[in-house]
Amino acid sequence: MIIQRIKESIEVKQKVLSDEVLIQRIHLAAQLIINAYLSGNKTLFCGNGGSAADAQHLAAELSGKFYLDRAPIQAEACHVNGSFITAVSNDYGFETAYARHIQAVGKLGDVLVAISTSGNSENIVRAIRSAKEIGFKCVCLSGATGGRIAELADVLINVPSADTPRIQETHILIGHIICELVESELFGKVI
Repeated sequence: MIIQRIKESIEVKQKVLSDEVLIQRIHLAAQLIINAYLSGNKTLFCGNGGSAADAQHLAAELSGKFYLDRAPIQAEACHVNGSFITAVSNDYGFETAYARHIQAVGKLGDVLVAISTSGNSENIVRAIRSAKEIGFKCVCLSGATGGRIAELADVLINVPSADTPRIQETHILIGHIICELVESELFGKVI
């Protein structure tokens, strides 16, 4: 089983590698984030479960550092304030918690990176809609179909798989690539 799972992961990444449109979308996503930072804006991330962990991980790569020893830039995962998320979820429902966080901290020109393997999570759909109303650009990472978020995305990065673990593994690879592109453009090339 170990060898099979590794092969499956490689196969998904090979599909991404051979998809020129998907490669262009990864580049476009990085460019949207770069442009936001050059304009004095920030990046917010959201996801559920493993995708929430990926959202927090990628926000840390941007806000802390990736490869370069450089100044921090503003990036945050929408779920990291536990008191806010639990209070809003209790008062209004979890479906609105990320949308409400975006309303509280977002501004015109920010970028939302929304991560959902199915593309159908209601709280992610509402977060994207809220972000779009404010004037965010939205990068959406999903599985093969893109789900409901496909029609809302400015840039859809839909990993060609229906297998959640393989999608998540590929999301983190793509996220790391985007972080490296952003960091390299803003702070200089990695040596």
